[in-house]
Amino acid sequence: MTNNKYVLDWINEMAEMTRPDNIIWIDGTEEQAEALRAEACATGEMIKLNQDLLPGCYLHRTAVNDVARVEARTFICTPTKEEAGNINNWMAPEEMYAKLKKLYTGSMKGRTMYVIPYSMSIVGSPFAKYGIELTDSIYVVLNMLIMTRVGTDVLEALGDSADYIKGLHAKADLDENNRYITHFPQDNTIMSVNSGYGGNVLLGKKCFALRIASYLGRKEGWMAEHMLILGVTYPNGEKKYLTAAFPSACGKTNLAMLIPPKFYTEQGYKVECIGDDIAWLRVGEDGRLWAVNPENGFFGVAPGTNAQSNPNALASTMRDTIFTNVCHNLDNNTVWWEGLDNDPPKNALNWRGEVWDYTKYDKNDKVGTSGAHPNSRFTAMATNCPCLSEAYYKPEGVPVSAIVFGGRRAKTAPLVYQSTSWQHGAFVGSIMASETTAAAAGAVGVVRRDPMAMRPFVGYDMGEYFGHWLKMGTTIPNPPKIFHVNWFRTDADGHFIWPGFGDNMRVLAWILDRCEGKVGATMSPIGYLPLPEDICTEGLEGIDTETIRDLLSVDVDSWLEDVQNIRDFYAQIGDSVPATMHAELDALEARLLAAK
Repeated sequence: MTNNKYVLDWINEMAEMTRPDNIIWIDGTEEQAEALRAEACATGEMIKLNQDLLPGCYLHRTAVNDVARVEARTFICTPTKEEAGNINNWMAPEEMYAKLKKLYTGSMKGRTMYVIPYSMSIVGSPFAKYGIELTDSIYVVLNMLIMTRVGTDVLEALGDSADYIKGLHAKADLDENNRYITHFPQDNTIMSVNSGYGGNVLLGKKCFALRIASYLGRKEGWMAEHMLILGVTYPNGEKKYLTAAFPSACGKTNLAMLIPPKFYTEQGYKVECIGDDIAWLRVGEDGRLWAVNPENGFFGVAPGTNAQSNPNALASTMRDTIFTNVCHNLDNNTVWWEGLDNDPPKNALNWRGEVWDYTKYDKNDKVGTSGAHPNSRFTAMATNCPCLSEAYYKPEGVPVSAIVFGGRRAKTAPLVYQSTSWQHGAFVGSIMASETTAAAAGAVGVVRRDPMAMRPFVGYDMGEYFGHWLKMGTTIPNPPKIFHVNWFRTDADGHFIWPGFGDNMRVLAWILDRCEGKVGATMSPIGYLPLPEDICTEGLEGIDTETIRDLLSVDVDSWLEDVQNIRDFYAQIGDSVPATMHAELDALEARLLAAK
């Protein structure tokens, strides 16, 4: 399929090490994909679901010890530890290569090696980056066909160049004690072994599109971010776009596929999804920041997805989807998960493939008693999303009016505030945090810092990453405005005050109005706050302007406590945190003290 010497030499080298019985090139055709699906069903690797109810859909189960990303086994392998930073796990490249060689040697004996040429972003676009993943898993092949753009046109676009990302994945023995997800930024190489779970083995996703891409972005002057991209169409047909970064369990996918309240839709407002997880951002010729979604599908968490919480995501899964570790309803050969509806199947197998008794479910032991694993997934094609924007297909991407950061804070962060500058906005992103909930392991209310929602995904030192954000601010003539939101403020009884979901449109509307200079704001110690009357409450039950005023209040004492937590986190990152960030933190503390 190619005469590219760099590609062929590398594949031969990997094949000599892993020793597969066969090598098959993936060409992106439906005929080849269908043959692989049939083979996977014949071996039991996948289960074909009810094709009348779920056309093109399949169920897969991973090993019980292999159900999520493993941050503790994920490494950035750079010549010095300083390049990887204190937040990442590090090992010297030569040491990791030696360790991996022992695990890979002969690992594909008796198996087939599949060669997957793929593109992140539209082939031939200004944003496009190409990769080749070698794997011994049909499950990986079929997921990559959904999540990326695969085919011979990738090889044609690559031509004779050596500029591609090399990815090697082998299931090996699925030994969790020898499971490694490793990145070699200087070598454009990703290597994953002893896992079969998507987040560890779909190497185009977090491994390439964030860890390696963030490194490339710093080197080449662009940004790879853990951000959704959405578009808002106004009644007059005008379109505005924003990106948003949230830690896990903060409603990122729901926001990406938001359905506005009736009050807005009746006026003619519409929200469209361009991406739910990753954004690549470059400065355009017009001086604005432009964004693309480099992916081709959604790798979403199934539990909690339903017709009320996210009807667009649910609709996306109704055809051509691979479900992983969900509950198998044997009565109609479909799937189910907690939060889908209130009618759990009576005749079903749980995510382990065992007979499941829904009456024994215990929310304090979800992994042990649930029908679907709490991290069970669906891999669905973006083109099946009812609210997918036409802009998704634009090679040049979309111009970004606003960047939105968010977290889960019970008291500290207000509903929304705006940074005073790009520099201050980068600082706001660097201090992003969420508090653990009762559903999470460990103590409730513990603050976990997750800068720009990139803590597990930056492919180099976090302090240098902050520095790249600051530098980008000097290269964008017309930068987007930067905001922070918090949908999760609670009352004295611990109940959420803000309704969230579709009503988040009311906050997005204010954000975009601020970008256009259509509404004012008041200065606070943390940034610009909306005038309460500028947040639309029409049609909201139990929430009036006074409630909004409370949601926008700044608890100075809580923020002062947070300042020390931020200092501790910056110290954990180390000396690479830019002096600018420390100066912003000192200035924040001074403003808070002055407000007491």
